Amino acid sequence: MAGQAPTRVVEKELWAEGFEVVVGIDEVGRGAWAGPLMVGAAILPRDKRVNGVRDSKLLTEKNRERMFDRIAAWCEAWAVGAASQAECDALGMAAAQRLAAERAVLALGVRPDAAVVDGKWDFVSPHVRHVEMRVKADRVCLSVAAASILAKVTRDRVMRAEAAHYPQWCFDTNKGYPCALHKAALQAYGPSAIHRRTWVFMEHYVPWPGVQATRGPHQTSLF
Repeated sequence: MAGQAPTRVVEKELWAEGFEVVVGIDEVGRGAWAGPLMVGAAILPRDKRVNGVRDSKLLTEKNRERMFDRIAAWCEAWAVGAASQAECDALGMAAAQRLAAERAVLALGVRPDAAVVDGKWDFVSPHVRHVEMRVKADRVCLSVAAASILAKVTRDRVMRAEAAHYPQWCFDTNKGYPCALHKAALQAYGPSAIHRRTWVFMEHYVPWPGVQATRGPHQTSLF
């Protein structure tokens, strides 16, 4: 299994501070050219553990799929919130990520006292009263690693289903992310109905034959 196993150290610190319900949160799909942005949320039990949990990026697609049901059954609560490609275009990526996080937290069915997120940006407040930001949390924090797998597998399944409707863009393999084959398909066919169209940087990669790229609010780059 790739990488060192994440632990509950961060969760234990928060429990010791009096936060009873701690949720790990991670996003997937922000860097994709097509499809939704999703945010996973996972609340773990304090004692039981599932072996093999890692940051989703360290696992193969097959291993992520194999672990999905085990992680879902293990969690005390979990959810995945989504912002569609249309919402990403209309709102911009930062606001879309906040929206997906809000949907994930509200779908948990329990109100967390604290959240652990990967990185230095709080995209969860005010929906959780305390947000702990940790760099590489998806690699070191068990609940964030679990959330990353739940979100990644959920989004991958959506993109594989979309591939049946839009076979030219090979979403079953690239999941909407940049790659040479995806770029070639965009050059040949232009964007599909699920491509994000407001990203200015796309114009520097591919033409938009017969389609005018639009500008979303404050959307001048990937971030």
